Amino acid sequence: MSDTRNFFACIMAGGSGERFWPMSRVHTPKHLLRLLSDRTLVEETVRRIGAAVPVGNIFVLTNEVQLPATRAALAGLIPAEQIVAEPAKRDTAPAAALATALVRARGGDDAVLALLPADAYIADAAGFARQLGAALPRAASGGAILTIAIKPAHAATGFGYLEMGEELGRVESGVFRRVRRFVEKPDAATAERYVTGGNHAWNAGMFFWSVRTFLAEADRQSPELASFIRGFPAGGFQSYLAERFPGLPKISVDYAIMEKAAAVETLLAGFDWDDVGLWTALPRHLKTDGAGNATRGAVYAAGAGNNIAVSNGRVIALCGVKDLVVVETADAVLVCHRDAVQDIKKIVQQLPQELT
Repeated sequence: MSDTRNFFACIMAGGSGERFWPMSRVHTPKHLLRLLSDRTLVEETVRRIGAAVPVGNIFVLTNEVQLPATRAALAGLIPAEQIVAEPAKRDTAPAAALATALVRARGGDDAVLALLPADAYIADAAGFARQLGAALPRAASGGAILTIAIKPAHAATGFGYLEMGEELGRVESGVFRRVRRFVEKPDAATAERYVTGGNHAWNAGMFFWSVRTFLAEADRQSPELASFIRGFPAGGFQSYLAERFPGLPKISVDYAIMEKAAAVETLLAGFDWDDVGLWTALPRHLKTDGAGNATRGAVYAAGAGNNIAVSNGRVIALCGVKDLVVVETADAVLVCHRDAVQDIKKIVQQLPQELT
């Protein structure tokens, strides 16, 4: 493996906490839950990255509300000062600029970073580390921005896609291909065409670039981001962050940088990946009985089928019901039809603040 001293990773960890209510809340959204193991998703992410990037080079970007819980979840894994709270919610382009600024302050313009989400579920940690170890040196050696793409498992309409072009190089862990364009979330017919065509992959929001490359793109496309990065101090950055970050444009990194970047490459993932976006994703990872009930905790069923039930303490008894999502916590119980999980946020909007 290449010398990793100038390789960095920045993890975006600042979700809103609505989709997995009542377990997720504003202070403890999905990445701070122990949904699928005894570890939080952000802890699992840091551990996976640690196989390819030195612990001292891993940053976690969160927000002020979630800072205490994030530091508690990662205590003993990375130093508390490497967990940085964004002072305002400004979308992923400013987060990318902050990540690049933090890395530049440590490693200079030649440093290379991976910008990764905190809340994806990846069981094949070794496979992920191998591809991380291939993508970082590739980003260091050229002027392209890299992504890791996910081979579509089905014709999903909830993901953005990458249209892939010609092969650019091979490594032990995969093939690099040119990205022709980023494609917005498609309708069902278009998604089906993408899957059968074989030249499109899901955009999983995993990006790799050198500081020098990102600055060149920001100079050309979003000078406010470039100015923020260049002005970022090497130490004692909190006052600068509080003053400058809230004024950055509220825009995604896809729109601000990626879609018009001079050169984008992708490495098709050779590991499993699931963004675990809704309660209905859990049956892929939980134990399931003969009637299709996916459960965790103290759950009992009789004449019930195709339910998802998660107990965090009290017993859940399912009798003669089907296609439900039932989640129990100390202060709330969710009962939802599987087809309505997208509407949980409508319930959250009606709740008193202490339950959000």
